[in-house]
Amino acid sequence: MSIGDDGGYGDGRGTGTGQTRTRLPDGESDTYGAPRRARSGLSSRNLITVVGVVVLLIAAIAFANRGGSGNDETGSGSGSGGSTKDQAAAQPTAPTGTKPVTGKTGGIASGFPQTEQGAQSAAANYVVALGSDGMYNAVRRQEIVQTVYAPAVAAARKGELDKTYANPAHLKQFGLNPDGTAPEGMTFVSRANPVGTKTESFKGGTAKVSVWYSALFGLAGAKSQKPVTESWYTTTYDLQWADGNWKVVDFTQKDGPAPIGRDQAVASADDMTKAVQGYGGFTYAR
Repeated sequence: MSIGDDGGYGDGRGTGTGQTRTRLPDGESDTYGAPRRARSGLSSRNLITVVGVVVLLIAAIAFANRGGSGNDETGSGSGSGGSTKDQAAAQPTAPTGTKPVTGKTGGIASGFPQTEQGAQSAAANYVVALGSDGMYNAVRRQEIVQTVYAPAVAAARKGELDKTYANPAHLKQFGLNPDGTAPEGMTFVSRANPVGTKTESFKGGTAKVSVWYSALFGLAGAKSQKPVTESWYTTTYDLQWADGNWKVVDFTQKDGPAPIGRDQAVASADDMTKAVQGYGGFTYAR
């Protein structure tokens, strides 16, 4: 979304005529022949009072309209805010109040309902698992793949992922040891943080869901040559209902949308390490 070019200040031209009127004594006319108007009985103090009352009245009306368009605790809309369906469309990741999962498998949330909301919740949690540092550990990677991917594609995906995550050249490029661990005195960070989800399509047993998220990646440590950086991606999963849960059968990924970064002080290596080790993850739900 781009900001429009119009700054909202108009064309800069004044609304007056540019003419100067000459005040004459009572009963006489000005230079343009118009009789002098009688002085208004409204003093400046009274004028300020009237303007203040009008402003308060407008504010009260705006507040009342805002309050009337919201939803109550049961989710039913009222006033001019539109139907509940319209509001859900405007806020696709708004919480529903429905418990997202009933358990976990291989350390990953599972038991999502066979609904559109369940598919969105599954996709958000799967992007976290597939973006975690566990993907750089051979045993943990197999658990994640078996849990997230559909049985028909899990074996093939495992082979492809092994070529990426177990490749010594890639690991060295990331500053990791040959076994995927961080060098001594450093902490490896690979964490996905979903911002929102969107259903692209849903047909009961299949769904296509996009997840927009930020990702932290790098090595936290005083001597790190690969400091932790932030990136933004959108991953779209093709999901299939299998074995009583949503499973990934395919995916696509693209960069962004990435916001403009604020002018904030970069954390020290020690602070980043403490944050990563001290703050756990979430179970994400629609």
